Amino acid sequence: MSIGKQSKTLTNKQIEIALSYLKDRRNGIRNCVIFLLSVKGGLRAKEISCLKWSMILTSERELGDVIALENSATKGNSGRILPINKTLKEYLILHREQEIQSGLSDFVIQTERSGSTSAQSIVNIFARWYRDLGFDGCSSHSGRRTFITQTARKISLVGGSLRDIQLMVGHSNLQTTQRYIEMDTTAQRRVVDLV
Repeated sequence: MSIGKQSKTLTNKQIEIALSYLKDRRNGIRNCVIFLLSVKGGLRAKEISCLKWSMILTSERELGDVIALENSATKGNSGRILPINKTLKEYLILHREQEIQSGLSDFVIQTERSGSTSAQSIVNIFARWYRDLGFDGCSSHSGRRTFITQTARKISLVGGSLRDIQLMVGHSNLQTTQRYIEMDTTAQRRVVDLV
């Protein structure tokens, strides 16, 4: 994919706006979980639609600290263990409480008519949200690009590297991960002054 055709990344302000917008709508908690799985978990649309509770619950049926994404739920059998962001975990807990009351499905994301959903439905819902919010150039992949860009900018602060991000997002090639990272001209100017 050429740079001109990549989905735009989201700013922190856009993330706040989107969460506020989603919370106040029908299926608000579920929709926030979908959005956060993308922007705070880096999951693809297929991975969001295929995510099962068994991949995030402990043996005691409590919400764990990681997503154990199985090969069957990923692109190209790129199963992996992904730590759960604290905000995402809060929403997953709320979503699970609602799901228990309404009849828990195996899948984390379900529709009103089905116990699961499809990757295309996830793609469509992101397109509708971003259109309604006026986020031009954003798609279901914007959250994933945002996650990769934000983690790339912070990974060295915790002693990690781009290789860690590559493993978290399930890319077989480090160059693929690098293509997702949005450049920052302000940071480029600042680092030159440090040299």
